[in-house]
Amino acid sequence: MTAPILDVRAISIAFGGLKAVTDFSLSLPAGALQGLIGPNGAGKTTVFNLLTGVYRPQTGEIHLDGRRVDGLKPNRIAAAGLARTFQNIRLFGDLTVLDNVRVACHVRAETGLAAAIFRTRAHYGEEAAIRERALSLLEIFGLSHRAGEYARNLPYGDQRRLEIARALATGPKVLLLDEPAAGMNPQEKRALADLIALVRRQFGLTVLLIEHDMGLVMNICEAITVIDHGVTIARGTPAEVQADPAVIEAYLGAPDEPPPASAPAPAPDSAKADP
Repeated sequence: MTAPILDVRAISIAFGGLKAVTDFSLSLPAGALQGLIGPNGAGKTTVFNLLTGVYRPQTGEIHLDGRRVDGLKPNRIAAAGLARTFQNIRLFGDLTVLDNVRVACHVRAETGLAAAIFRTRAHYGEEAAIRERALSLLEIFGLSHRAGEYARNLPYGDQRRLEIARALATGPKVLLLDEPAAGMNPQEKRALADLIALVRRQFGLTVLLIEHDMGLVMNICEAITVIDHGVTIARGTPAEVQADPAVIEAYLGAPDEPPPASAPAPAPDSAKADP
């Protein structure tokens, strides 16, 4: 069997006495599109923070394309091939759309500080290539006509697309999308679903998606993992997850207990047999 591109083995983290994630495991085959769902506060974004080096797991291991990456700094994990977007958009608002993508391209830059200081031929050549790559990504995402605008001035949907384009500029093997449909209207969500499919196909990416829009998750994900209070409660196809009693209880709560059955009324005297 082919080794998974992302192999997460029983990672855990606690903050004080609160267990935020407990023994979380995940195996993502190359090219997969899977979902990670759960109620608010279930620990989904904490999982992403563990995968990308924002937090260090207190137990367990994370392997990316056969290389152990838990404990590395976020920039080294990004260079290894794991990129993400954020639930709350974190663009560089005072940079242009083009420069937001160019900054991300520098994760793969080969010329160093000395080349930049002395303005070497290699530096200029690499900067030209980075600009071309950034413009190409903006074209794919329908943002090339906004390349010179400040990122903060983009409409909300365009900011979401720019954030995904910036993540792709790092050249990832695995892309983590943290609620990319948040705040979008139905038309924008349909366009987002098409965009994720395009990105996955064109770039050969493996995608892990956190999303509260169940319609989007069920329509595009091949498999789904469900967590609640940091604990995995279900895993399977969209149909299997939708029918799982533990998932239904996590989202809707446990059903009310039925009232106790009443004791049968005693038979009337007239119906009693004579001694």
